[in-house]
Amino acid sequence: MSLLSRLGRTAAAGTAAVVLATLLTPAQASALVLDCDTFRHHNDDHVGIAFCTNETNRTMKFRAVVVCGWAPDVNGNWVTLRPGASGQSQGRCSVFSTGVGAIGVDERYA
Repeated sequence: MSLLSRLGRTAAAGTAAVVLATLLTPAQASALVLDCDTFRHHNDDHVGIAFCTNETNRTMKFRAVVVCGWAPDVNGNWVTLRPGASGQSQGRCSVFSTGVGAIGVDERYA
């Protein structure tokens, strides 16, 4: 194998490593304004719940974002919270899924 061929392979491998590292690096998450706890329902592993408290001085809305195994992900209903209020949103994975894999929170200013 010639030196030029080895250099080409090395450059290609280096470029692939940089692209792969860029794709695998998690995106910077925005700071959450609400104080939230997420959990899977105690008796039904297909239900994901987000319980949030609004400790700000602005009205906020949020919903649970439920990652379901082997099925499409689901979102819970939007819940509007006045300052100081608490509430919960939940989503149910399809019966064909393997259950809740992760739960996140989507929040917005109301």
